[in-house]
Amino acid sequence: MSDFHNPDADIPRFRFRLGFTAALVLLGFGILFGRFVWLQIIQHDFYRTRAEDNRIALIPIVPNRGVITDRNGVVMARNYSAFTLEITPSQVDDLEASINTLSELIDIQPKDRKRFKRLMDEAKNFESIPIRTRLTDREVAKFAAQRYRFPGFEVKARLFRQYPLGHTASHAVGYIGRITDRDLKWIEESEAQANYKGTDHIGKTGLEQRYEFELHGQTGYEEVEIDAGGRAVRSLKRIPPVSGNNLQLTLDVKLQEITEKAFGERKGSVVAIEPATGGILALVSNPTYDPNMFVDGITPENWKELNEHPSKPMINRAINGAYPPGSTFKPFMALAALEMGKRTPHQAISDPGYFTFGNHTFRDDKKGGHGIVDMHKSIVHSCDTYYYVLANDMGIDNIAKFMAQLGFGQRTGVDLGKDDSSESKGVLPSQAWKKQRFKKPEQQKWYAGETISIGIGQGYNAYTPIQLAQATAVLANNGVMFRPHLVRNIVDAKTGEKRLIEPEPLRDLKLKPQNIDVIRRAMVGVNTEGTGTRAFAGAGYQAAGKTGTAQVFSLKGGQYKESAIKKELRDHALFIAYAPAEDPKIALAVLVENGGFGAQSAAPIARMVLDYYLLGKYPKGAAVEDSAALEADEHE
Repeated sequence: MSDFHNPDADIPRFRFRLGFTAALVLLGFGILFGRFVWLQIIQHDFYRTRAEDNRIALIPIVPNRGVITDRNGVVMARNYSAFTLEITPSQVDDLEASINTLSELIDIQPKDRKRFKRLMDEAKNFESIPIRTRLTDREVAKFAAQRYRFPGFEVKARLFRQYPLGHTASHAVGYIGRITDRDLKWIEESEAQANYKGTDHIGKTGLEQRYEFELHGQTGYEEVEIDAGGRAVRSLKRIPPVSGNNLQLTLDVKLQEITEKAFGERKGSVVAIEPATGGILALVSNPTYDPNMFVDGITPENWKELNEHPSKPMINRAINGAYPPGSTFKPFMALAALEMGKRTPHQAISDPGYFTFGNHTFRDDKKGGHGIVDMHKSIVHSCDTYYYVLANDMGIDNIAKFMAQLGFGQRTGVDLGKDDSSESKGVLPSQAWKKQRFKKPEQQKWYAGETISIGIGQGYNAYTPIQLAQATAVLANNGVMFRPHLVRNIVDAKTGEKRLIEPEPLRDLKLKPQNIDVIRRAMVGVNTEGTGTRAFAGAGYQAAGKTGTAQVFSLKGGQYKESAIKKELRDHALFIAYAPAEDPKIALAVLVENGGFGAQSAAPIARMVLDYYLLGKYPKGAAVEDSAALEADEHE
């Protein structure tokens, strides 16, 4: 017997299932409708803005970097536009294969590949990376015809920095390079991130670094509508960039060139200052380098050569090299003695050629001594014994106190590098300095015998050429000190309006006029009857100066003979000067590393500088004298 199906019994179950399904459908539509209301009505403005943002791209427009010129308008740093072939690695499937294919079309050297790989490691913050710079018009046309084959590759017009004078004044001007993580940190600390969108380069050294925010300008922006493929469709809005300000320097390029040529292959530095303003007329550090090497990113080979070269061309000797001042220290010692009442101008000593202190004998350069020596003669003929005795009478702390007023052992604040820490302080020795310098108690004690050599600019003394030039300018300016500076005007690139960098007086030493006169007459005597006579014979002006020789290593009582000593161990040659003596327009310090006697190597360079600046001529006759002829009468 079979069971019969009763349809009436299934109807309630069917209705329940149908109702449940309908409820689910209605609930689903309700959720969708609610979501629709939320997105289209409640969140309408929010999502419309996001949609617009996805449709519109903000492209930064990098401004023109400011131009740097010397005091006469000679261009020292400028910009030019050129085409660059760039790659966005994230948009390229096989980067190496694509570059190999591209090299069949456009010349890509191994150095280009190396630079590209190096920049890839540093370029996480940049949209694209250059593989070739400065493309020719022909290369641009060839790439444009094959553009479809290279997705992620594009040609861009970029501004490039150029230093038309090459090596000249490179330590003063500095250079720019690609932005690194350290630079980004500095930008963030300066709250300038927004202004550096799209910027690849930044000032690394010198004026390029110190005046970075003046030179950079204001970044512009362009609003561009893009399609789904990320391609630009049209420009909607453009905010043009504002070019960086230009710098007009106090530097005289021609004077700079003459001074650098006067050095030849020798190492050293010259700093020439306008005493009445502190404006730097020439700042030479030799050897130098070509800043154009850094614009595209310096090659590892060139960087290694610059850093490992025994002459250290990257060091700015003018502000970072610290040297014993030698006998150029003596005029300042004499001035200190007059101001402190330790000596009178006519007070004299009898110089036997040495000074004995305890069981040690300090010898004069002139065997047998200089006889009866007063202050004038001590400077003119550079008598060591006079300053041995004087230093002992004054004491180290009195010496340090007076020399600090002249700027020795302190940063000058010259406008070079990121900040004042870019400049060396040098060493102004004192009892307090020695306690801080050394750790062991027996090393911290200052011994009276150590003061003796300080008087002739030896011992712990170590100062930068710019400090020596600044102190000389103070003498020339009757005791008034100005901060050395290189920028004379900041010029608005758009309006041409000049913003003068006012000379900054640091202090007036309130020196007694009669004391300054004693020192200045003696320094004139150096060039008319003393150690600088040969170098300044026949000069068409009166110059005040002082020769100096700084010992590199101790002779231990032996006699100095230049020809018997290795070049790197020979004495440093120094010369300080200002001119015209009656109304100084220029003060300078010259240092020639391992140059021997100051009158032999440094004074002729000073003569060339002064001849050009005061007379407008290059003094061909002021060549370096024969060292044997000079050894007979050079006593510094």
